[in-house]
Amino acid sequence: MAEPVRARRLSEDEGRRLQQIVRRGKHGSVRVRRALIIMASASGTPVPAIARLVAADEDTVRDVIHAFNDRGLHALDPQWAGGRPRLIDDEDITFIVATATARPKTLGLPFTRWSVRKLGAYLSGSYQYVEPGLGLQRMPGRRVRIGRERLRQVLRDNDITFQRTARQPDLERVHGRRLRRQAGPDRARGQRFPRSMLRV
Repeated sequence: MAEPVRARRLSEDEGRRLQQIVRRGKHGSVRVRRALIIMASASGTPVPAIARLVAADEDTVRDVIHAFNDRGLHALDPQWAGGRPRLIDDEDITFIVATATARPKTLGLPFTRWSVRKLGAYLSGSYQYVEPGLGLQRMPGRRVRIGRERLRQVLRDNDITFQRTARQPDLERVHGRRLRRQAGPDRARGQRFPRSMLRV
């Protein structure tokens, strides 16, 4: 049978620091629980009792004790990863923004407005368009695999909206588009009517 896991003997400074963390409880619950585990282990409490005390798994308690024995008080701060790695880098976002602000006709596509679905399909390279007579497929210069919701977030973060609004008066100049005029009972003749940039 293996020897029970136990924290090494604490120095005076380590004991004082652990007591401060546990008594004040201002350092976040993870840090306080880890300090409590180390103090209980150093005083001779067995691992199963410590696990019940802090409502944690016994393997977690053993891992914290081993980390303290190896790294000292640095073990109070877990070295957790930052989550899933990014699938889209800054160059991809720049390419997405450039493509979304370009007119599809300039890219050789048969439509005049982007939709989120069409833009996502074009960026991923799955947009199948065969040019009549030539048989060429129009694909982007680079492929970016991006989901529809992440594409919406990128567009929103870069102030590319689905509709023209009063806050975007220079879009006509930037895109070289003319706003259509619409006459109706609620709209005076000749008044400009905002038109969608991207249709969902």
